[in-house]
Amino acid sequence: MNKVMIIAPHPDDETLGCGGTILRHISNGDDVYWCIITTAEGLTTDRKWLERREEEIAQVTSAYGFKNVFKLNFVATKLDSVPDNNLINAIGDVFKEIKPNVVYVPYRGDIHSDHKIVYDATMSCTKWFRFPSIEKVLIYETISETNFAMNIDSIGFRPNVFSNISGYINKKVEIMNIYESEIASHPFPRSEGSIRALAVLRGATAGVDAAEAFMLVKERIL
Repeated sequence: MNKVMIIAPHPDDETLGCGGTILRHISNGDDVYWCIITTAEGLTTDRKWLERREEEIAQVTSAYGFKNVFKLNFVATKLDSVPDNNLINAIGDVFKEIKPNVVYVPYRGDIHSDHKIVYDATMSCTKWFRFPSIEKVLIYETISETNFAMNIDSIGFRPNVFSNISGYINKKVEIMNIYESEIASHPFPRSEGSIRALAVLRGATAGVDAAEAFMLVKERIL
């Protein structure tokens, strides 16, 4: 049994990036934990919207069957004003409590600066001599963030690990639809059509009907 940690800068990143793989892990009997780095509290004063977002998080938690959810409550879009140590220590405290052996993180080259900052902070928490439980770290792609990155100096997202989600793509889409304010009709990037199209594209690369793609950062063989 694995202890799997999903690091999500914002609620919905986990589903867009690795929703099918989360379902696979849980189906295989793994304990999966969700760490949400940011909150919209402090970003908006719309109490109804904030309450709805909390309801969505609760519904998503139930739909997946996460072992536990950690909310670090840093303000979304303002991570660049947070001292590095504050974010690193917060993520590190979660790792020390759970002792995960598999970690999923967002792509550093994503267009959203929160993703880059979360990636860097998480990687600081994967040193074997400080966090010896961690055996594998994988980067996921987030539709509407990874594919909109325009850094011409970056090599781009180049997956080398594929997860067969053929049996889970419908459930992934169903869960994503819980985020009513984050999904819309095509050609909006976060549409059901886009999610299914990316899964089919990655599946064609891997030789299956539908897949999610990852970049392997490190794997430690014990």
